[in-house]
Amino acid sequence: MGDTPLLAVPRLADSLGLRHLFIKDDGRNPSASLKDRASAIAVARAREQGAAVVATASTGNAAAALAVLSAAAGQPNVIFVPKAAPPAKIAQLLVHGSLVLAVDGSYDQAYDLCLAACREFGWYNRSTGYNPYMTEGKKTVSLEIGAQLAQAQTDLAGPAPFLAPDAVFVSVGDGCILGGVHKGFQDLLALGWIDRMPRLYGVQSTRSAALYNAWRAGREVPAPVEATTRADSISVDAPRDPFKALRAVRETGGAFLAVPDEAILAAILPLARLAGVFAEPAGAAALAGLAQAVEQGLVRPDETVVVINTGSGLKDVGAAMEAGGAPVVIPPTLEAVRKALADSSGRRPQD
Repeated sequence: MGDTPLLAVPRLADSLGLRHLFIKDDGRNPSASLKDRASAIAVARAREQGAAVVATASTGNAAAALAVLSAAAGQPNVIFVPKAAPPAKIAQLLVHGSLVLAVDGSYDQAYDLCLAACREFGWYNRSTGYNPYMTEGKKTVSLEIGAQLAQAQTDLAGPAPFLAPDAVFVSVGDGCILGGVHKGFQDLLALGWIDRMPRLYGVQSTRSAALYNAWRAGREVPAPVEATTRADSISVDAPRDPFKALRAVRETGGAFLAVPDEAILAAILPLARLAGVFAEPAGAAALAGLAQAVEQGLVRPDETVVVINTGSGLKDVGAAMEAGGAPVVIPPTLEAVRKALADSSGRRPQD
């Protein structure tokens, strides 16, 4: 797991008025999301303890990660997902042999049912916010960012084994990924391998903004919301790992940002067309948050910024089609090609 690329994206940086922007593309993990980092730990711990079954509740990505890694290890697993999870994610679970229980309800109801089933049947519970080892898996993304950034920016910072960016943007649902990112940089700082902490920015949809609301109000415990965001991976009524996420933002001088679903879907296009990164809505939310932060003056043009793409666009092809539009259907003639080019105002495909 891991060892995903940290991509310098100068064209995308220019569009935002930034000099040093990088995308950490965790959509390239085996199941196409950052959640593989945590599920690898879960399967290893379950095997170590001799667990007969591993279970998790998920909106889709954690489930897919567990399904893929369990298949590789020959580990039986049971997965609870809301039945509204995107078909691509459900397909990953089924083809990898998981027992998939699609709950006729919300993610939060699936989560509570998974907790009850694990207690009843003695299963090993991988669920976010319940299993503390998941943070240890997710923190590895920060260790990689520190190492890769040092390699990429020796011309700016001089040779060093690790280098902290000025700011990191990551989408947030339950809060476990943000807590893991914080823990990774904390470990690097404690070891003396970086000399400062980056500011951490958690990005939520305005339609699933429990942690954003708590941060704005100065509360320690977020009030539940009725999540309806199109970004299913961060659609959470009651975040299950809120304390780590709120602490990550507050202790590093960062912020929570809430962006509308329209901005999230729109951010899929610049990620793809200016950076070559195909992101699902939750991954694109982090870029939408960065755009908002630039507008609000939270990020300076000369700072080094990392945006984490937490999942591949193949996870939700419907959202990608909604953002990108439909193809032009033509008969098989050159005249039809000429007409299509004329209708598109003479624009030509980019080299």
